[in-house]
Amino acid sequence: MNFDYSPRVQDLRVRLLAFMETHIYPNEQRFFDEIAANRAQGNAWVPTELIEELKPLARQAGLWNLFLPHSPRAPEGLSNLEYAPLCEIMGRVPWAPEVFNCNAPDTGNMETFERYASEALKDRWLEPLLRGDIRSAFLMTEPEVASSDATNIQCSIVRDGDHYVINGRKWWSSGAGDPRCAVYIVMGKTDPEAARHAQQSMIVVPANTPGIQVLRPLSVFGYDDAPHGHMEVLLENVRVPADHMLLGEGRGFEIAQGRLGPGRIHHCMRSIGAAERALELMCKRLNSRVAFGREIARQSVWHERIAEARCMIEQARLLTLKAAWMMDTVGNKGARAEIAMIKIVAPLMAGQIIDWAIQAHGGAGVSQDFPLAYSWANQRTLRLADGPDEVHRNSLAKLELAKHLLKPVETEMPVTRGC
Repeated sequence: MNFDYSPRVQDLRVRLLAFMETHIYPNEQRFFDEIAANRAQGNAWVPTELIEELKPLARQAGLWNLFLPHSPRAPEGLSNLEYAPLCEIMGRVPWAPEVFNCNAPDTGNMETFERYASEALKDRWLEPLLRGDIRSAFLMTEPEVASSDATNIQCSIVRDGDHYVINGRKWWSSGAGDPRCAVYIVMGKTDPEAARHAQQSMIVVPANTPGIQVLRPLSVFGYDDAPHGHMEVLLENVRVPADHMLLGEGRGFEIAQGRLGPGRIHHCMRSIGAAERALELMCKRLNSRVAFGREIARQSVWHERIAEARCMIEQARLLTLKAAWMMDTVGNKGARAEIAMIKIVAPLMAGQIIDWAIQAHGGAGVSQDFPLAYSWANQRTLRLADGPDEVHRNSLAKLELAKHLLKPVETEMPVTRGC
């Protein structure tokens, strides 16, 4: 394994760091102020002018669509290993990835279109997504079942002549609150009588199709994440053309295996960036504050936490890079243990370091004056998104046990909620 940056990645990293310093960090408060102003005027669900201003600058800087490898429609795309250090930098500010068109759930949906959609669907939906003209949502999780087991999904997709008819209720449909959200990828059941992992399918649904109701936004520790949002969506007799089915009936799990691997590791890359930012803010705060007659940084309890934080970040980064390298060399299925491991490790690691940073800031740490509270909420949520910790631990344990059986058993990556 060689984790050295290639000359191309070195150049992109320098440009991305400069872009963050010039355009992202100075505008962190403006982003939230703009949303607050929209909310005060009666509608928080309006695209921010800031991000729309920054997108063309990111494209001019060559920092666009870096996440999508092996696509003739996105020649700037990098391998997972190459993308890792860049995604980490973007993750230092939660809203930054959209500036570079590298934000969830659009990245996962673009991967899905690229790998599994017809050329006609790519022309209609992938192209405007790659341009950043529209946004998308992924509808998988349901409020009435334990969606950590995706075989529980009840949303029905029934063939009716040249169409499919969809009925179901979804929630945590990230991105569906954005007025630019033009297309959904929906997972549901086409054949409840089929084998357990052949019942589900994925279908492309234009967001303006009759029968779709976006019922409400769901808040995350009080944050509604406007204008992105995590919505509850009702689908009642929603009719879409039969050629909108991806790959064919019963192949939803197969698609999910391909979609969720990159999505999970992208989350982990961003978690490392969030942890680095928290450690940086923690050290600056400790060096600048005096309590009981001396700088807080001189108190030994903080030496322990800072050292532990640095070890935790480096360990998680190396595991992320290994997982990315394996995805590039042996594929998502061959890297499923490493993907599970880093999905367990990274959000826990980031959450702990952000928690220490909040403690170092005192009351300011839980306020809106610093990015720590919002960052912590994001990391705590990641222990549920794209599969809860328990599911990944279970999958990982089965893989480990299988190594020591006389006849190894086949173990799939878990398919659970994807952001």
